[in-house]
Amino acid sequence: MVDKKVAIAGTGEKAYELADEITKKKIFGDFNGFIAIEDFPVYGECRPVISRIVDGALISPLSVDEVIISLPLELVDLTGEVFEALQKAKIPSIKVLPPLSSLIDNKAHIIQTREIEPEDILERKPVSLNLEKSIEYLKGERVLITGAGGSIGSEIARQLLKGGAERLYLFDHNEDSLYQIEKELRILQSEGIGSNAVIVPILGDLKDKSYVFYILKRLHADVIFHCAAFKHVPIAENNPIAVIENNVFATRNLLEASSQYELNRFVLISTDKAVEPSGLYGCSKKICEDLVLKFCSGNSCKYMVVRFGNVLGSRGSIIPLFKEQIRKGGPLTVTHREASRYFMTIPEAVSLVIKTGGLGENHQTYILDMGEPVNIRDLAIKMIRFSGYEADRDIKIEYTGLRKGEKLSERLYDTEDAIIRTPDKDIYLLERHKQALDTDQLLAQLSPIVYYSSNDEELYRNRKELYKIINRYIPSLDANL
Repeated sequence: MVDKKVAIAGTGEKAYELADEITKKKIFGDFNGFIAIEDFPVYGECRPVISRIVDGALISPLSVDEVIISLPLELVDLTGEVFEALQKAKIPSIKVLPPLSSLIDNKAHIIQTREIEPEDILERKPVSLNLEKSIEYLKGERVLITGAGGSIGSEIARQLLKGGAERLYLFDHNEDSLYQIEKELRILQSEGIGSNAVIVPILGDLKDKSYVFYILKRLHADVIFHCAAFKHVPIAENNPIAVIENNVFATRNLLEASSQYELNRFVLISTDKAVEPSGLYGCSKKICEDLVLKFCSGNSCKYMVVRFGNVLGSRGSIIPLFKEQIRKGGPLTVTHREASRYFMTIPEAVSLVIKTGGLGENHQTYILDMGEPVNIRDLAIKMIRFSGYEADRDIKIEYTGLRKGEKLSERLYDTEDAIIRTPDKDIYLLERHKQALDTDQLLAQLSPIVYYSSNDEELYRNRKELYKIINRYIPSLDANL
């Protein structure tokens, strides 16, 4: 038995399950009781309530070594308030049970608890999903995940491994990322999760058209989740031709190959930056969306687009940047006081992507309900406080101005379009009213810029011409170099 006094801050069923596990197994410490939140009753049979948090403060002192925060969905936006109260009480260890930690069996286990992260205190209610039902269409299927080593692709792989996919084809052009996700999945299998699934790591580049056709012919994949893309806005502006080649032409290669071989579903992961894009990255994703929808006609495969905003904790997202800046003592760099973004955790976004892949129909675009946008300045202040400091007093916030390709805020759909609620309350169908791009004509004009031709030497790698061409098709693009 671990000589550690443990309490649980929470009132719901999951909190009770954790308490029951600690009490029965004795290896995680000595369960001392619950810390109740406001006036919400403790779930289940009577257990000791050793303190209560009211108006953001503990009403009686605590003598415990560790507190696990486990709030029901209706109270999860109080996580930050509970964390601050426990911080003030100088609790040595504060952990959290993530609301989406057990998507398959819907049971809480102590092994799923982890150190609290800044994204846990954003005062937003996470999406609640029963993945076991929504993932049934992928059981026994062969699934190809492009960009499998990235934030979204790797989480799709984790969830599909748990969900019973027969084969997981992990496709990436980054050797280290591919190695890391394969290693993680193998460890999960050694613990009995998805042990019957066949995991196949594939190192390759979607820009290589011949190879893409070759590999799809061999794999006999049933479903493709296309996550691979260059996505950092400032890098995209400095390397626009590489982004068009990697995002647009590589997607066309994958689509052409998929249309030639038997496939059930093709799901493109898109972004809110594709809505009236001002930057090159957003334009590349808008072109990809229209490419996917173009391939719907005359094909038995269901081609669909899933569009959502920022994901918390992903590579290049604002939270890892703020963490690093706080470690260095600041300043935290914010583009504008009024800048805001939609945010969702990676597991939430991926769960909805997978669910959309099951309910989605051919030639459709779906939008995930991202909740209310988050002010980036407010997020910076919360993260500074989370780290035990005060904004401006201990760590400064510096406003740097919007960079090329960035907006003050993002939208999930065009002003001319409309959204329709689907049977799932967290997924919307986009009703497009804006005419789709003529992707055949556009890509024909972009091709000599991306690929060398002796007949058009002056166009090869010509950035100005690239921006001019795209701007003619997408007027919202800021084409001033």
